[in-house]
Amino acid sequence: MSSLRAKIQDVFNEPACEQNRGKDAKARKEGCSKPLTPGAAAGGCAFDGAKIVLHPITDVAHLIHAPLACEGNSWDNRGAASSGPTLWRTSFTTDLTELDVVMGQGERKLFKAIREIKEAYGPPAIFVYPTCVTALIGDDIEAVCKRAAEKFGLPVVPVNAPGFVGSKNLGNKLAGEALLEHVIGTVEPDDAGLYDINILGEFNLSGEFWLMKPLLDRLGIRVRACIPGDARYLDIAGAHRARAAMVVCSTALINLARKMEQRWGIPFFEGSFYGITDTSDALRNIAELLVKQGADPEILGRTEVLIAEEEAIAWKKLAAYRPRLAGKRVLLNTGGVKSWSVVHALMEIGIEIVGTSVKKSTVEDKERIKQILKDDNHIFEQMAARELYAMLSEHKADILLSGGRTQFVALKAKTPWLDINQERQHPYAGYDGMVELVRQIDLAIQNPIWCQVREPAPWDCQPAVGEELPRTKSENVTLHAVQEFSGTTAADFGEC
Repeated sequence: MSSLRAKIQDVFNEPACEQNRGKDAKARKEGCSKPLTPGAAAGGCAFDGAKIVLHPITDVAHLIHAPLACEGNSWDNRGAASSGPTLWRTSFTTDLTELDVVMGQGERKLFKAIREIKEAYGPPAIFVYPTCVTALIGDDIEAVCKRAAEKFGLPVVPVNAPGFVGSKNLGNKLAGEALLEHVIGTVEPDDAGLYDINILGEFNLSGEFWLMKPLLDRLGIRVRACIPGDARYLDIAGAHRARAAMVVCSTALINLARKMEQRWGIPFFEGSFYGITDTSDALRNIAELLVKQGADPEILGRTEVLIAEEEAIAWKKLAAYRPRLAGKRVLLNTGGVKSWSVVHALMEIGIEIVGTSVKKSTVEDKERIKQILKDDNHIFEQMAARELYAMLSEHKADILLSGGRTQFVALKAKTPWLDINQERQHPYAGYDGMVELVRQIDLAIQNPIWCQVREPAPWDCQPAVGEELPRTKSENVTLHAVQEFSGTTAADFGEC
């Protein structure tokens, strides 16, 4: 437990964070994460955060050393995708019972579970996650993992991030520390080159990374490790031989990027693949870092040619949506990198942003939003469901972009809604992703169902006795569609 406490203190003292550097020594050790309220989920615990970062490593067996519910409530909580291995989709847990806890059988049961996974699946590595119960009873996870690794001849990685130690963001960083301590640098690749990069904080949600990889391939840039999206254990183990790195979500793995720069001299920058301009800037920054690291400067010219070609194609596709979406008002209830990157992307095509949440955003994210919107009135830390409903029901926004938790608020307010968080079904990264995002917004706003649900219900406008009930607009539209299809005329149906 003392080693865990030291790790947490080290993670809070993050010199790569500009805001943290401006604090005194005492305030820096307290970190930026808000303290948890007892009994509150606070958007996820440290165990949840560690699982989010490491679970998309596709060929690894992820073993949860805890009662069954800990794994059941956290499994498959993100829509990450794999291009190959499916072992990560299998749920492993030691399923501790009350008797195991009372009799002190936790460590023995963990060792047995590791052996069974090794014999049945033969993975390249096993990640072991303790949770609140096993941390509180004092199971020595690191000792068991070390003994199992020696016994079975494969890496067994302890991910020491039980839920009670802090927030989800802290769990993200502790997962990065586990990779630094036990994985990265343990394998020497035999094909290292001058055009190898790492991408950190990219989760490949709905296959978004696959929209960017072909662009990098065309430039001759190889992604040695994408952590964690669609990752393989050996790729991450050899990630220390990359020449440059891009951090997509700074709140998650900024500590990993900074320490990899310190240990192996891998420079990094923070960027985004959301929106045409941000995608182009990201490609330019990658090329410039590689040139500084010894790559041929001709890659800068090839990058500009690629950007010009892809931007021309994307803008041509978006031209059809401009007149349909110009002046439409969007409300974003999300956080993190999306709080500013998606805002910038939508404003590029003339969509008005009436508000964006910054609940899970860093100080740097908030500064970017202020520079983009030029108005603090459109930025809110948190909006209660009642306030969100009032804003939507008063038609202050034409569509809500958020996660699944607030979709029913939008539906109750009879307002279009689009999923922008990790549960989404469509990739929105890169040039093609931007076109898809705009297409989905257009489909949601222009859906004829909204005209129908906003009309008064038939029982709210009953006619007087003997008076014919008037048809609604939607009934007229349907009637004319039937007429065109069947070849009949309006006279056959009476006046519309």
